[in-house]
Amino acid sequence: QVQLVESGGGLVQAGGSLRLSCAASGTFFSINTMGWYRQAPGNQRELVATITSGRNSDYADSVKGRFTISRENNKNTVYLQMNSLKPEDTDVYYCTAVITPRYGTAYTSQYWGQGTHVTVSS
Repeated sequence: QVQLVESGGGLVQAGGSLRLSCAASGTFFSINTMGWYRQAPGNQRELVATITSGRNSDYADSVKGRFTISRENNKNTVYLQMNSLKPEDTDVYYCTAVITPRYGTAYTSQYWGQGTHVTVSS
């Protein structure tokens, strides 16, 4: 079984920074795309940023220029550096990973972390 464990959320003032981390563990062949989504109560989960195994990244327009996604493939870990935080960035942030379970298969599964709270005060 694959687990994604997030850390790094918390309370910060507007204009501040936080760094989220997410480590994948378990038995699998490779991790393809990793990413971060966020969700407020009553809202749909929305994409924040993704990064491929080749480190090609993509961002939501609302975070471009403020957030940076990165990964360490040898640690199965993805990070989200969040700068210039705004109150509207307050959400639960979820890590996700698309994983190939074993060598030689085209089958992949998407996994999610349990979520970490980010609160930005004005």
